[in-house]
Amino acid sequence: METQKFVGAVENAVKILRYLAGRGVPDGAASVARETDLNPSTTFNILKTLTKEGLVAFHPQDKTYSIGMGVLELSVPLLGRSPNDLIRPLLAELAEAHHALIAFWRINPNGRIVLSERFAPENLVHADMKLGARLPALAGAIGRCVAAQSTKSKLEIRKAFDDLRWQNPPSFDEYWADVETAKIDGFAFDFGNLFVGLNISAAIACDAEGQPRFGLSAISISGQADEAAMKAAAIALRDTAGRLEKDILGRLPRP
Repeated sequence: METQKFVGAVENAVKILRYLAGRGVPDGAASVARETDLNPSTTFNILKTLTKEGLVAFHPQDKTYSIGMGVLELSVPLLGRSPNDLIRPLLAELAEAHHALIAFWRINPNGRIVLSERFAPENLVHADMKLGARLPALAGAIGRCVAAQSTKSKLEIRKAFDDLRWQNPPSFDEYWADVETAKIDGFAFDFGNLFVGLNISAAIACDAEGQPRFGLSAISISGQADEAAMKAAAIALRDTAGRLEKDILGRLPRP
């Protein structure tokens, strides 16, 4: 298979733009180079080019740079679109890369999650899930992630856990151990507990207040993906959730 090639200069320019956007205040070229780990001369030339194109603003009084108005011009087509419109390409990319059904869930304050989008690669035998399907927010792999983010006590989670329905229920101790692991890893798994025969990787995206808003899951029929493949999918879901937090939900990047 042919190795995909990327343009280094474009990657460096995007890195600089992301740094300036995340910083929020103007910064000098030397500092930008240091923080992005780029060559100072390369950084200066990229900043000059981005300034010429209006994507970066130069402040001559203190020789600093900040995000320019040209970025708004590029973002206009995205303004007003629903999160579903924005994430569809990401879901399709995840499905193809990890050869799994990728599901996007909205996490409601009432303790339920609702299936809003799903993508599966062609020629993949997969479970069929209807849009609008609802599940308890604490169940399955997403539920473990929600519990990991929750401010509720272990006792409160235990009471809610007792009301959950599983096809192959885990013990609460097993469930809680997974929750504790999810607090560290930022993702979780469900191996045939919620639905017998289905293995699920998941991660969630939270808003600026830390409330779970979106869930992402990779769903495979038992035997389709080994442990390494499931972990790779989980890491990709976590990274995608981080992008959703920053780009849609306005949350600061994860440490």
